[in-house]
Amino acid sequence: MNLRLLKRLPPACRRPLTLIGSGVALLWLLAGLAAPLLAPHDPLAQSLPRLAGPGRGHWFGTDALGRDILSRVLYGARVSIPLSLTVVALSLFVGGVLGGFAGYFGRRVDEVIMRVADLVLAFPTVILALVIAAALGASLQNAVLAILLVAWPPFARVARGLVLGLRSQEYILSGRLLGFSAWRSLRVDVLPGVLGPLLVLTALDIGNATLLLSGLSFLGLGAKPPIAEWGSMVADGTLQFDSWWIGVFPGLAILTIVLAFNFLGDALRDALDPGTAKTIGTAKEHAA
Repeated sequence: MNLRLLKRLPPACRRPLTLIGSGVALLWLLAGLAAPLLAPHDPLAQSLPRLAGPGRGHWFGTDALGRDILSRVLYGARVSIPLSLTVVALSLFVGGVLGGFAGYFGRRVDEVIMRVADLVLAFPTVILALVIAAALGASLQNAVLAILLVAWPPFARVARGLVLGLRSQEYILSGRLLGFSAWRSLRVDVLPGVLGPLLVLTALDIGNATLLLSGLSFLGLGAKPPIAEWGSMVADGTLQFDSWWIGVFPGLAILTIVLAFNFLGDALRDALDPGTAKTIGTAKEHAA
């Protein structure tokens, strides 16, 4: 990276962990996009020796059906990462809109939306997602819907709290006195003030969504065979304890992508938090 460009970044974005997280996330995104070019074998082909350990020709080994693990891990990135991004984006939209309405209108609207959110939050996230996914049926689409139904309340609560703080600001009151509609006021005046914290929560939640999606697939409530998905690949590995590579490599893929987005979320939080950014700058000055 160009040194001048690097110096222009906020201090939080120049941390080693932030750069590592950015690099790892970018590599996985590129690997998923270029999987057809990078994969040495067809991820569904059963033409290789069964349960062959990592070696030349199949660097991550093969599974019990003779499928190449490396190819399946690369193609798994095309499933796990886009679905995690999709479910978090939908959670941001649904939770942000509902939380914004609750904080802006208050009274009955606030009571109804927040009581529904409290009802969802009263149950453990994983357990509730399992129940919903099991009720809907095992499929990736139903797994995404189940995660969405349990993931929107935190976004709604954060958005509501921020809107409550902004609702009494003079520029918003002036807009309402001028006859601006509620939708226009929320979109033009309120949204810029709540977008930063919601983006931080979004970045941090991508890792959680990846873990939850992989967990549902691990339990048989997500991806169906023969789809290459990291959680279901780890589940296959539990059936062959002697062949450690079957579960280790997709597990490492989950670990690295979750850590990468957590690092990015921390950096984004510090960059958008003036107090934290000031603390980092003061610490660097003392160190110099």
